[in-house]
Amino acid sequence: MPEGDTVFRTARRLHQALAGRPLTTCDLRWGEAATLDLTGRDTLEVVSRGKHVLHRLQGGWTIHSHLRMDGSWRVLPAREATAARVSAPTIRAVVGGDEWVCLGVRLGMLDAIRTEAEPSLVGHLGPDLLGPDWDAATALANVRADLSRTVGEALLDQRNVAGIGTMYAAESLFLDGIQPWTPVGALTEQTTAALLERACRLLRANVEHAVQSTTGSRRRGAQTWVHGRSGLPCLRCGTAVRVWPIGPPPRDRTMFYCPSCQGGLAPTDDGRRQAPLGTTSRTANQIGGPANSPRGPGRSGGRYRGAGR
Repeated sequence: MPEGDTVFRTARRLHQALAGRPLTTCDLRWGEAATLDLTGRDTLEVVSRGKHVLHRLQGGWTIHSHLRMDGSWRVLPAREATAARVSAPTIRAVVGGDEWVCLGVRLGMLDAIRTEAEPSLVGHLGPDLLGPDWDAATALANVRADLSRTVGEALLDQRNVAGIGTMYAAESLFLDGIQPWTPVGALTEQTTAALLERACRLLRANVEHAVQSTTGSRRRGAQTWVHGRSGLPCLRCGTAVRVWPIGPPPRDRTMFYCPSCQGGLAPTDDGRRQAPLGTTSRTANQIGGPANSPRGPGRSGGRYRGAGR
């Protein structure tokens, strides 16, 4: 699922293309929104709120969208918005003016509401890490409101803090050396505050880049420390990175972590070998080494160095 920085960039791009200009096209292909005609209204602004996009129009209307897992907004010169392109079955919205047209592709949610009703859709969200009104103290209080909850779950709960997804949760926890299944109550207030500050810095560092990175490298395979790297050597210690569900089903999420750098296996993780994403078990066996055995740079040869490519 796109995380807060991706949604922020999406909203900014839509704003740059549409703000201050009237809509000459507005085709919302979703539920009751499909019956509205919003053409002729100027775009006032397009902003993000956590993982939500709010497109505010003249006359008190807001087009609200959520990308969910696979959604995106594409901005095209109006001349390239051909009938064949805008009629594709994956297009859920076509919004634009004389110069630019924006296509909502595979959107997970799409609404047109009165602007004053926005709180009904986003009012439950915690402080936005990328918002102009970011409130670290409120976010800290929200995360620590349930001390029995795992810190990984608390970070992913958008009611606590808006914008963190599985990647930034996993990477922040790894960089701070915290096991994701640690109860919030086992962390000091200072440690929790530092963790939130870490997540905030990571998101803000990636706002200007289409390729996300938490390692400082934007080379494919080297952008993250643990996220998406199950079965591959940890870039710090060489132990095989693992992935395990966090949170109660059916709302559990996947969490990547290094059992060596982050204090051991998840409570229910049996430690069995995990194949790297996109490989077969046979390929995983060729990587070598028990799932949890430390393999530092000197012991893993070219495979360890190659993990960063």
